[in-house]
Amino acid sequence: MGDAGDVKAERIVFVTVGTTSFDSLVRVVDTAEVKHELFNKGYTHLLIQMGRGSYIPTKSSGEDGCLAVDYFTFSSSIADNLRSASLVISHAGSGSIFETLKLGKPLIVVVNEDLMDNHQSELAEELAERKHLFCAHPQTLLHTINGMSLETIIPYHPGEARPVAKLINRFLGFPDD
Repeated sequence: MGDAGDVKAERIVFVTVGTTSFDSLVRVVDTAEVKHELFNKGYTHLLIQMGRGSYIPTKSSGEDGCLAVDYFTFSSSIADNLRSASLVISHAGSGSIFETLKLGKPLIVVVNEDLMDNHQSELAEELAERKHLFCAHPQTLLHTINGMSLETIIPYHPGEARPVAKLINRFLGFPDD
């Protein structure tokens, strides 16, 4: 039996595609190169929420000196997965983005270029520019993981909407409350 100091702390990478099909993201996180880079950065587990996708990732117990990998399609809530994650890799849905940022988790948002409306990429790119998260595309994810420095992330603090609402009400002629 090994000594307790030999046990590596669990560091989970949680990947979520929401309710969509985003096989290109699931496929890229399942590559040996991405899994190897995550393992080299100290992560021990990869948990993939694959949504409606048809690509099935390769499960691994992690006993062979690499990441333990598991997956599922849907869950009534991913809140527990987000809370237990050391790193989140997410599609660019605003709900997933802001839920992760609210928890203060490091986040890589991967833009789905197959979607018709690109408003999600605008949100992800703006938040990346403000250094709240990292933004990638499926073909650049490995490079993003390789170059990411979590120390550069600036915590996201949601703004206060009340002053804006008061200004709009005043402009529209409504009384202040």
